[in-house]
Amino acid sequence: MPIEQRGVDTIPDEERTSGPQDLVSILLGSNLCLGVIIFGWLPPSFGLGWWDSVGSIVAGTVVGTLFTAPLALVSLRTATNLSTSSGAQFGVRGRLVGSVVGLLLALGYTALTVWIGGDVMVGVLGRLFGLPAGGGSYAVVYGLLAAATVAGAVYGYRVLLAMSRVLSIGMTALLILGVIAYTPHFTTGALPEAGGYLLGGFWPTWCLAAVAAGLSGPVAFITLLGDYTRYISPARHTSRRVLHATWLGLIAGLLVPQLFGTFTAYAAHAALDYAGPLVQASPGWYLVPLLLAASAGSVGNAGLMLYSMGLDLDAILPRASRARATCTVAVVATVCVFVGHYAWNAQSAMTSFVLLLTAIGTPWAVITLIGFVRCRGVYDADALQVFNRRSQGGIYWYRAGWNAPATVSWAMGAAVGLLAVSLPSYEGPLLSMTGGVDCSFLLSGAVGGAGYLVLGRRPAVQRGVASSTSETQRASAVS
Repeated sequence: MPIEQRGVDTIPDEERTSGPQDLVSILLGSNLCLGVIIFGWLPPSFGLGWWDSVGSIVAGTVVGTLFTAPLALVSLRTATNLSTSSGAQFGVRGRLVGSVVGLLLALGYTALTVWIGGDVMVGVLGRLFGLPAGGGSYAVVYGLLAAATVAGAVYGYRVLLAMSRVLSIGMTALLILGVIAYTPHFTTGALPEAGGYLLGGFWPTWCLAAVAAGLSGPVAFITLLGDYTRYISPARHTSRRVLHATWLGLIAGLLVPQLFGTFTAYAAHAALDYAGPLVQASPGWYLVPLLLAASAGSVGNAGLMLYSMGLDLDAILPRASRARATCTVAVVATVCVFVGHYAWNAQSAMTSFVLLLTAIGTPWAVITLIGFVRCRGVYDADALQVFNRRSQGGIYWYRAGWNAPATVSWAMGAAVGLLAVSLPSYEGPLLSMTGGVDCSFLLSGAVGGAGYLVLGRRPAVQRGVASSTSETQRASAVS
């Protein structure tokens, strides 16, 4: 299969041969991995019982999916990725906000997937073959996972789609075996080792779990969904079918692995750490399936995240090819894996990362969705590519390539979100207004959206696409 040559340019309709079923496959198959499973461990580690943990994850995932899934329709209309598409609201240079948010999201989740997958692999290999759990072992395993991930990401969308189809079946079978393996030691009570509710009370802790373990899953896809729907043709598939496929893919692809993580956390009594207790509690016959889940699942998920990172860096640096950009971000992600393993506490690092990125990313997603509704899904695909051609002009040029109302609204929303966040090592000053409950994503989205509704003008595309085309062509000719 040839290496994909497309970056963030517009995909011609004849190449848009995927369908809604492919979207479900890629969202399901890529998420059945330890990098997503471990989020199900967070509520038990916060001191919640089984049913409270399940409730927080389900509630957060459903709410996040209802909010996130419509973003898939943007790239269905623009035939490019979401950060580039956001140029319609932020300006063809202002869309760099989305590229940076997407890059950070994908970077963190890539590193997390390789990190937890590698830790489980080392633990399993230690039980099977006596591999020492030293720095050299981790370095080799992390390196092998990173190399396999880079290979899939560089080859591109078609290879990753084929891999996801296989993983959606294979990983489901491995998780079913896992339920059988860990059932004898399962308990529903809160784990005593967690030391009680993390935030001191039930509802603050439950809300933290709903955001950190539930809502964060769909929000991780706010810039990724367009990477897949840009290959679906609106001429052959309706928006309704694509939206339903996105809902199904996100709900199944996130709830199945995360609830497996919650189940195994109680079965393995994994209150303070997940990878170690998971391996130690596994019966001998499940060690090989667990090794397969840790390796193949991690490569599938991290490959998609790395693919998205390559697209986002390609959007930031148009002169770089997608393959070169992918290799560059792979090095950065691998460095983050080693830093995470040696310098960070897993629970604290994961919680802080997802809450901070949720606070920053939510207002960007809200503004992009408001813009989609305002322009009724009609975009000038050619004008979105002005920055990539290193030219000027077009209906999305605004002022020097930036739409100040959208950018300022996002900045206000992100700032409020950061001031209202509750992290293990930091509490924002606005928490006193919310009774100590982390509402950072609600406040950031509300402030960003309200700011854009008040400050933002009528979308450029509604003022005439036809006139913009000649504008863009003149600008390209001048440059």
